[in-house]
Amino acid sequence: METRVDAYAASEADSRVVAALRSGDEKAFMQLVTEYGPSMLRVAQLYAKTRAVAEEVVQDAWLGVLGGIERFEGRSSLKTWIFRILTNTAKTRAEREGRSLPFSSLAPDDLETGEPSVDPDRFLGEGERWQSHWVSSPRRFDDLPEGRLLSREAIGIVQSVVEKLPEAQRVVLTMRDIVGFASEEVCDALGISEVNQRVLLHRARTRVRQALEEYVEGTDG
Repeated sequence: METRVDAYAASEADSRVVAALRSGDEKAFMQLVTEYGPSMLRVAQLYAKTRAVAEEVVQDAWLGVLGGIERFEGRSSLKTWIFRILTNTAKTRAEREGRSLPFSSLAPDDLETGEPSVDPDRFLGEGERWQSHWVSSPRRFDDLPEGRLLSREAIGIVQSVVEKLPEAQRVVLTMRDIVGFASEEVCDALGISEVNQRVLLHRARTRVRQALEEYVEGTDG
């Protein structure tokens, strides 16, 4: 959890960068591009059909940053503000091309509120002494050789699952677990509530874990 000292230091650092950008400091801008560019491209690719389109989205987002830096008020971190511009740019383009809906109008399918997080067959049924308890405990991954979870095959399985996730789940999982955003940063950048963010992340992580469990059990056989 970020301390007040950490938050203050981050605010001071943001203020220096913002002042540099407002004065036209090209070096400060290029440092931001180097720091956030790869993550921005990764997020943009979640909305874009091709890498080329994602790169255009990132370029447009940087233009938005430079054009709007005078209006930055520091209500959020500079990083969150930049990624909010990126996601808004990406969503606007995707919506214009008929490929995406605003996160503010998430459909039940996106949140899957009626779908159980885990297959009900993995719990003991009605009438059992330990009803609703696990039939067998979930497979622990921390006692497995690291090489098995980092193998090309395992990574490919994870990538395949992530690509097939509903759009909202895919974006939240990528921003939280791949890009490394904090939950409040994701909520701020995407304009969703903490509850929605938590549900989306849980659903996405559950699907990835289930796929890994199936992979591990298959390689044990």
